[in-house]
Amino acid sequence: MLANSLATIVGSAVLAFVVSYVSVRIAIAYAHRRGMLDAPGHRRSHSMPTPRGGGIGIVLGVLLAAPFSLLFLPVSPGPAITAAFSLAVIAVAAIGWLDDHGSLPIRPRLLIQLAATFLLCLAVATRTSSLWWAVPLLLAGVWCINLHNFMDGIDGLAAQQAMFFGVAYAALAWSAGSPALAGAGLAILGAATGFWCFNRSPAKIFMGDVGSATVGLIVFALSAMLWAFRTNLLWPALILSSAFVVDATLTLLVRMLRGARWYTPHREHLYQWLVRRGASHRKVALGYFAWNVLICVPVAWIAFRWPAAAPVCFGATYLLGAVVWRTGKQHGLRRRERHVSA
Repeated sequence: MLANSLATIVGSAVLAFVVSYVSVRIAIAYAHRRGMLDAPGHRRSHSMPTPRGGGIGIVLGVLLAAPFSLLFLPVSPGPAITAAFSLAVIAVAAIGWLDDHGSLPIRPRLLIQLAATFLLCLAVATRTSSLWWAVPLLLAGVWCINLHNFMDGIDGLAAQQAMFFGVAYAALAWSAGSPALAGAGLAILGAATGFWCFNRSPAKIFMGDVGSATVGLIVFALSAMLWAFRTNLLWPALILSSAFVVDATLTLLVRMLRGARWYTPHREHLYQWLVRRGASHRKVALGYFAWNVLICVPVAWIAFRWPAAAPVCFGATYLLGAVVWRTGKQHGLRRRERHVSA
Protein backbone atom coordinates (compact mmCIF):
# COMPACT_ATOMS: atom_id res chain seq x y z
CA MET A 1 0.00 0.00 0.00
CA LEU A 2 2.81 2.41 0.86
CA ALA A 3 4.45 1.77 -2.51
CA ASN A 4 1.20 2.57 -4.30
CA SER A 5 0.73 5.69 -2.19
CA LEU A 6 4.27 6.84 -2.95
CA ALA A 7 3.73 6.34 -6.68
CA THR A 8 0.51 8.36 -6.52
CA ILE A 9 2.22 11.14 -4.56
CA VAL A 10 5.08 11.40 -7.04
CA GLY A 11 2.62 11.32 -9.94
CA SER A 12 0.58 14.17 -8.46
CA ALA A 13 3.75 16.23 -7.98
CA VAL A 14 4.74 15.67 -11.62
CA LEU A 15 1.23 16.60 -12.76
CA ALA A 16 1.34 19.78 -10.68
CA PHE A 17 4.72 20.71 -12.17
CA VAL A 18 3.61 20.17 -15.78
CA VAL A 19 0.33 22.06 -15.34
CA SER A 20 2.10 24.94 -13.61
CA TYR A 21 4.94 25.15 -16.13
CA VAL A 22 2.60 25.22 -19.14
CA SER A 23 0.22 27.67 -17.45
CA VAL A 24 3.00 30.10 -16.60
CA ARG A 25 4.25 30.10 -20.19
CA ILE A 26 0.73 30.98 -21.31
CA ALA A 27 0.42 33.59 -18.54
CA ILE A 28 3.57 35.41 -19.74
CA ALA A 29 2.09 35.92 -23.21
CA TYR A 30 -1.32 36.81 -21.74
CA ALA A 31 0.17 39.41 -19.39
CA HIS A 32 2.03 41.10 -22.23
CA ARG A 33 -1.16 41.25 -24.33
CA ARG A 34 -3.21 42.68 -21.46
CA GLY A 35 -0.54 45.10 -20.26
CA MET A 36 -0.27 43.38 -16.87
CA LEU A 37 3.23 44.70 -16.18
CA ASP A 38 4.85 45.83 -12.93
CA ALA A 39 6.87 48.95 -13.67
CA PRO A 40 10.02 49.73 -11.66
CA GLY A 41 9.64 52.20 -8.81
CA HIS A 42 11.21 53.39 -5.57
CA ARG A 43 9.09 50.89 -3.60
CA ARG A 44 10.01 47.97 -5.85
CA SER A 45 13.16 45.91 -6.21
CA HIS A 46 13.24 45.29 -9.96
CA SER A 47 14.69 47.49 -12.70
CA MET A 48 12.57 46.70 -15.78
CA PRO A 49 8.83 46.20 -16.53
CA THR A 50 7.91 42.59 -15.78
CA PRO A 51 4.65 40.65 -16.33
CA ARG A 52 2.66 39.65 -13.26
CA GLY A 53 0.06 36.97 -12.61
CA GLY A 54 2.29 33.94 -13.11
CA GLY A 55 1.08 32.52 -9.81
CA ILE A 56 -1.97 31.28 -11.68
CA GLY A 57 0.22 28.34 -12.65
CA ILE A 58 0.75 27.42 -8.99
CA VAL A 59 -2.98 27.69 -8.35
CA LEU A 60 -3.95 25.43 -11.25
CA GLY A 61 -1.21 22.90 -10.47
CA VAL A 62 -2.25 22.62 -6.83
CA LEU A 63 -5.97 22.49 -7.61
CA LEU A 64 -5.50 19.62 -10.07
CA ALA A 65 -3.20 17.56 -7.85
CA ALA A 66 -3.68 18.29 -4.13
CA PRO A 67 -7.44 17.53 -3.75
CA PHE A 68 -6.93 14.09 -5.32
CA SER A 69 -4.23 13.26 -2.79
CA LEU A 70 -6.28 14.65 0.09
CA LEU A 71 -9.32 12.59 -0.88
CA PHE A 72 -7.96 9.27 -2.07
CA LEU A 73 -4.69 8.61 -0.27
CA PRO A 74 -4.61 6.98 3.19
CA VAL A 75 -5.32 9.10 6.30
CA SER A 76 -7.41 11.60 4.35
CA PRO A 77 -8.63 14.73 6.16
CA GLY A 78 -12.03 13.97 4.65
CA PRO A 79 -14.26 15.31 1.87
CA ALA A 80 -15.52 18.30 3.88
CA ILE A 81 -12.05 19.72 4.52
CA THR A 82 -10.93 18.92 0.99
CA ALA A 83 -13.96 20.69 -0.50
CA ALA A 84 -13.49 23.71 1.78
CA PHE A 85 -9.81 23.82 0.85
CA SER A 86 -10.58 23.77 -2.87
CA LEU A 87 -13.29 26.43 -2.62
CA ALA A 88 -11.09 28.68 -0.48
CA VAL A 89 -8.20 28.39 -2.93
CA ILE A 90 -10.47 29.25 -5.86
CA ALA A 91 -11.96 32.26 -4.05
CA VAL A 92 -8.64 33.77 -2.93
CA ALA A 93 -7.05 33.10 -6.31
CA ALA A 94 -10.00 34.68 -8.15
CA ILE A 95 -9.89 37.95 -6.21
CA GLY A 96 -6.12 38.01 -6.60
CA TRP A 97 -6.40 37.42 -10.35
CA LEU A 98 -8.83 40.34 -10.64
CA ASP A 99 -6.48 42.52 -8.60
CA ASP A 100 -3.60 41.63 -10.92
CA HIS A 101 -5.65 42.95 -13.85
CA GLY A 102 -6.32 46.26 -12.09
CA SER A 103 -5.77 47.28 -8.49
CA LEU A 104 -8.84 46.59 -6.34
CA PRO A 105 -9.75 48.37 -3.08
CA ILE A 106 -8.54 46.59 0.04
CA ARG A 107 -12.06 46.00 1.42
CA PRO A 108 -13.38 43.49 -1.16
CA ARG A 109 -10.05 41.64 -1.14
CA LEU A 110 -10.07 41.37 2.64
CA LEU A 111 -13.72 40.31 2.74
CA ILE A 112 -13.10 37.49 0.27
CA GLN A 113 -10.01 36.40 2.18
CA LEU A 114 -11.96 36.39 5.46
CA ALA A 115 -14.89 34.46 4.01
CA ALA A 116 -12.72 31.87 2.25
CA THR A 117 -10.46 31.38 5.26
CA PHE A 118 -13.40 31.11 7.66
CA LEU A 119 -14.98 28.38 5.53
CA LEU A 120 -11.74 26.44 5.66
CA CYS A 121 -11.22 27.06 9.38
CA LEU A 122 -14.72 25.90 10.20
CA ALA A 123 -14.16 22.67 8.29
CA VAL A 124 -10.84 22.05 10.06
CA ALA A 125 -12.34 22.90 13.45
CA THR A 126 -14.87 20.09 13.05
CA ARG A 127 -11.93 17.70 13.43
CA THR A 128 -10.86 19.28 16.75
CA SER A 129 -12.27 19.45 20.26
CA SER A 130 -14.25 22.65 19.67
CA LEU A 131 -15.59 24.73 16.78
CA TRP A 132 -14.27 27.78 18.64
CA TRP A 133 -10.84 26.89 17.26
CA ALA A 134 -12.10 28.44 14.02
CA VAL A 135 -11.60 31.92 15.50
CA PRO A 136 -7.83 31.83 16.18
CA LEU A 137 -7.40 29.79 13.01
CA LEU A 138 -9.13 32.57 11.05
CA LEU A 139 -6.74 35.22 12.37
CA ALA A 140 -3.72 33.03 11.64
CA GLY A 141 -5.01 32.22 8.15
CA VAL A 142 -5.60 35.80 7.07
CA TRP A 143 -2.19 36.83 8.39
CA CYS A 144 -0.53 33.93 6.54
CA ILE A 145 -2.20 35.04 3.30
CA ASN A 146 -1.01 38.60 3.65
CA LEU A 147 2.48 37.91 4.95
CA HIS A 148 3.20 35.82 1.87
CA ASN A 149 1.96 38.72 -0.22
CA PHE A 150 4.35 41.05 1.62
CA MET A 151 7.28 38.67 1.17
CA ASP A 152 6.83 38.34 -2.60
CA GLY A 153 9.09 41.21 -3.55
CA ILE A 154 12.22 39.85 -5.25
CA ASP A 155 12.94 37.24 -7.89
CA GLY A 156 12.46 33.65 -6.83
CA LEU A 157 12.08 34.15 -3.08
CA ALA A 158 8.40 33.35 -2.54
CA ALA A 159 8.47 30.46 -5.02
CA GLN A 160 11.59 29.07 -3.35
CA GLN A 161 9.90 29.24 0.06
CA ALA A 162 6.84 27.43 -1.30
CA MET A 163 9.09 24.74 -2.76
CA PHE A 164 10.90 24.29 0.54
CA PHE A 165 7.70 24.19 2.55
CA GLY A 166 6.15 21.68 0.16
CA VAL A 167 8.97 19.13 0.29
CA ALA A 168 9.67 19.54 4.02
CA TYR A 169 5.95 19.37 4.84
CA ALA A 170 5.60 16.24 2.71
CA ALA A 171 8.46 14.56 4.58
CA LEU A 172 6.93 15.55 7.91
CA ALA A 173 3.45 14.31 6.98
CA TRP A 174 4.78 11.06 5.53
CA SER A 175 6.84 10.39 8.66
CA ALA A 176 3.76 11.10 10.78
CA GLY A 177 1.74 8.54 8.82
CA SER A 178 -0.40 10.66 6.50
CA PRO A 179 0.27 9.96 2.80
CA ALA A 180 -2.71 12.19 1.95
CA LEU A 181 -1.12 15.28 3.47
CA ALA A 182 2.28 14.30 2.10
CA GLY A 183 0.77 14.19 -1.39
CA ALA A 184 -0.66 17.68 -0.97
CA GLY A 185 2.76 18.92 0.14
CA LEU A 186 4.47 17.50 -2.93
CA ALA A 187 1.75 19.04 -5.10
CA ILE A 188 2.87 22.45 -3.80
CA LEU A 189 6.48 21.52 -4.50
CA GLY A 190 5.67 20.55 -8.09
CA ALA A 191 3.49 23.58 -8.81
CA ALA A 192 5.89 26.07 -7.21
CA THR A 193 8.83 24.55 -9.09
CA GLY A 194 7.01 24.93 -12.41
CA PHE A 195 6.56 28.62 -11.65
CA TRP A 196 10.07 29.08 -10.22
CA CYS A 197 11.56 28.08 -13.59
CA PHE A 198 10.32 31.44 -14.91
CA ASN A 199 10.59 33.47 -11.70
CA ARG A 200 14.19 32.79 -10.71
CA SER A 201 16.52 35.73 -11.20
CA PRO A 202 16.24 37.44 -13.62
CA ALA A 203 12.49 36.87 -13.48
CA LYS A 204 10.46 36.54 -16.67
CA ILE A 205 7.21 36.92 -14.72
CA PHE A 206 6.12 37.76 -11.17
CA MET A 207 3.76 35.74 -9.01
CA GLY A 208 1.17 38.49 -8.56
CA ASP A 209 -1.55 38.51 -5.92
CA VAL A 210 -3.16 35.47 -7.56
CA GLY A 211 -0.08 33.51 -6.54
CA SER A 212 1.29 35.07 -3.35
CA ALA A 213 -2.04 35.31 -1.51
CA THR A 214 -3.08 31.82 -2.58
CA VAL A 215 0.26 30.29 -1.61
CA GLY A 216 -0.19 31.86 1.82
CA LEU A 217 -3.64 30.29 2.10
CA ILE A 218 -2.30 26.88 1.01
CA VAL A 219 0.57 26.99 3.52
CA PHE A 220 -1.88 27.86 6.27
CA ALA A 221 -4.41 25.24 5.18
CA LEU A 222 -1.91 22.38 5.17
CA SER A 223 -0.43 23.48 8.49
CA ALA A 224 -3.91 23.55 10.01
CA MET A 225 -4.75 20.11 8.60
CA LEU A 226 -1.55 18.71 10.08
CA TRP A 227 -2.42 20.25 13.45
CA ALA A 228 -5.92 18.73 13.32
CA PHE A 229 -4.36 15.35 12.48
CA ARG A 230 -1.86 15.47 15.37
CA THR A 231 -1.67 18.60 17.48
CA ASN A 232 2.04 18.24 18.31
CA LEU A 233 2.89 18.51 14.60
CA LEU A 234 1.96 22.20 14.63
CA TRP A 235 5.36 23.10 16.11
CA PRO A 236 7.55 21.65 13.36
CA ALA A 237 5.14 23.00 10.72
CA LEU A 238 5.52 26.51 12.15
CA ILE A 239 9.28 26.12 12.26
CA LEU A 240 9.29 25.42 8.52
CA SER A 241 7.65 28.82 7.87
CA SER A 242 9.81 30.78 10.32
CA ALA A 243 11.81 32.75 7.72
CA PHE A 244 8.75 34.44 6.24
CA VAL A 245 6.80 34.74 9.50
CA VAL A 246 9.66 36.42 11.37
CA ASP A 247 10.53 38.90 8.61
CA ALA A 248 6.95 39.90 7.84
CA THR A 249 5.73 40.05 11.45
CA LEU A 250 8.64 42.01 12.91
CA THR A 251 8.63 44.43 9.99
CA LEU A 252 4.91 45.08 10.47
CA LEU A 253 5.25 45.54 14.24
CA VAL A 254 8.11 48.01 13.87
CA ARG A 255 6.15 50.04 11.31
CA MET A 256 3.10 50.10 13.57
CA LEU A 257 5.18 51.20 16.58
CA ARG A 258 6.70 54.00 14.49
CA GLY A 259 3.24 55.20 13.54
CA ALA A 260 3.83 54.50 9.85
CA ARG A 261 1.00 53.60 7.49
CA TRP A 262 1.81 49.92 7.86
CA TYR A 263 -0.74 48.82 5.26
CA THR A 264 0.84 50.77 2.41
CA PRO A 265 3.58 49.43 0.08
CA HIS A 266 7.13 49.80 1.40
CA ARG A 267 10.64 48.34 1.16
CA GLU A 268 11.45 47.67 4.80
CA HIS A 269 11.49 43.87 4.98
CA LEU A 270 14.90 42.39 5.63
CA TYR A 271 15.12 40.89 2.15
CA GLN A 272 14.39 44.32 0.66
CA TRP A 273 17.02 45.98 2.83
CA LEU A 274 19.61 43.47 1.69
CA VAL A 275 18.81 44.14 -1.97
CA ARG A 276 18.88 47.89 -1.42
CA ARG A 277 22.33 47.54 0.14
CA GLY A 278 23.73 45.87 -2.97
CA ALA A 279 23.04 42.14 -2.60
CA SER A 280 21.63 40.43 -5.70
CA HIS A 281 18.20 38.81 -5.69
CA ARG A 282 19.88 35.44 -6.14
CA LYS A 283 22.20 35.96 -3.17
CA VAL A 284 19.38 37.08 -0.87
CA ALA A 285 17.23 34.10 -1.86
CA LEU A 286 20.22 31.85 -1.17
CA GLY A 287 20.47 33.32 2.32
CA TYR A 288 16.84 32.47 3.09
CA PHE A 289 17.41 29.01 1.63
CA ALA A 290 20.40 28.54 3.93
CA TRP A 291 18.23 29.42 6.94
CA ASN A 292 15.65 26.86 5.86
CA VAL A 293 18.13 24.06 5.34
CA LEU A 294 20.61 24.73 8.14
CA ILE A 295 18.17 25.82 10.87
CA CYS A 296 14.60 24.83 10.05
CA VAL A 297 15.21 21.28 8.83
CA PRO A 298 17.25 20.00 11.81
CA VAL A 299 15.21 21.86 14.43
CA ALA A 300 11.89 20.73 12.91
CA TRP A 301 13.24 17.16 12.90
CA ILE A 302 14.09 17.43 16.61
CA ALA A 303 10.63 18.87 17.32
CA PHE A 304 9.06 15.95 15.47
CA ARG A 305 11.15 13.21 17.10
CA TRP A 306 10.84 14.61 20.63
CA PRO A 307 7.39 16.25 20.95
CA ALA A 308 8.05 17.34 24.55
CA ALA A 309 10.84 19.57 23.27
CA ALA A 310 8.83 20.92 20.33
CA PRO A 311 7.62 24.18 21.99
CA VAL A 312 11.20 24.96 23.05
CA CYS A 313 12.44 24.26 19.52
CA PHE A 314 9.76 26.57 18.14
CA GLY A 315 10.60 29.36 20.57
CA ALA A 316 14.35 29.03 19.99
CA THR A 317 13.93 29.13 16.21
CA TYR A 318 11.82 32.27 16.26
CA LEU A 319 14.06 33.95 18.83
CA LEU A 320 17.13 33.21 16.71
CA GLY A 321 15.22 34.43 13.66
CA ALA A 322 14.47 37.71 15.42
CA VAL A 323 18.15 38.12 16.29
CA VAL A 324 19.17 37.46 12.68
CA TRP A 325 16.49 39.90 11.46
CA ARG A 326 17.69 42.63 13.82
CA THR A 327 21.35 42.02 13.01
CA GLY A 328 20.65 42.17 9.28
CA LYS A 329 18.77 45.44 9.65
CA GLN A 330 21.59 46.99 11.72
CA HIS A 331 24.16 45.85 9.16
CA GLY A 332 22.15 47.44 6.36
CA LEU A 333 21.78 50.66 8.35
CA ARG A 334 25.53 50.88 9.00
CA ARG A 335 26.26 50.37 5.30
CA ARG A 336 23.83 53.17 4.44
CA GLU A 337 25.41 55.52 6.98
CA ARG A 338 28.91 54.83 5.58
CA HIS A 339 27.60 55.45 2.06
CA VAL A 340 26.00 58.76 3.07
CA SER A 341 29.10 59.93 4.96
CA ALA A 342 31.29 59.07 1.98
